[in-house]
Amino acid sequence: MENLIRFIKFPITFNIERLQKDVQKILSKKWINHYNTNDYTGNWSSISLYSEGGKSENINAYNKGTEKVTYTEIIESCDYFKEIIDQFLFEKTTVRLLRLAVGAEIKPHVDNCLGYEDNCFRIHIPIITNKDVIFILDNQRLIMNEGECWYINANFTHSVVNHGKEDRIHLVIDGIRNEWTDELFFKEANEQQFLKPEKKMSDNEKELIIEELKRMNSNTANELISKIQNK
Repeated sequence: MENLIRFIKFPITFNIERLQKDVQKILSKKWINHYNTNDYTGNWSSISLYSEGGKSENINAYNKGTEKVTYTEIIESCDYFKEIIDQFLFEKTTVRLLRLAVGAEIKPHVDNCLGYEDNCFRIHIPIITNKDVIFILDNQRLIMNEGECWYINANFTHSVVNHGKEDRIHLVIDGIRNEWTDELFFKEANEQQFLKPEKKMSDNEKELIIEELKRMNSNTANELISKIQNK
């Protein structure tokens, strides 16, 4: 895990004024409290721009696979959000606005299988933030400014607290890795830094596997035994 990339600040920026203009159009809409209620204190809410079933109230990060993933009705009034989403040429699994209210805190946690090494990933685009937002990823503070574009490896422990005087709102895009994203990511880091390390077998696991292979008593089994013993 030590070799894996924790984050990338892409050399991409978006128009802050247009981002904030779009978000102002939907602040009065129905935002849904985040479902991981044990992971935060205060107010943490979301509204979907792209979701399974095309429903803005469906803020789930993981789809059930029962309905088509598509734009929600919210996007109709948000031309710039749609322009941004469409320029990312990969399959999106969900696109949400995440809003962390003043004084709210997201406790340290991990989001399993949300690193590029898992063939899926998460992009953050801050729309409204402030200098008193404390975002910690794997014991390192990241300062993500409005209009920037970041990859966050959510497999690593992360937390957020908003000590500022205004709500923090990010556009968050979850997607599936493809050749287009490989080109984007590999410009910023070595390809080897996105490879999940092989799980090392314990001595006990090795012994059990070797015993099973010995029972097979074949040339292939003997070759596998040799490889396991030399690891």
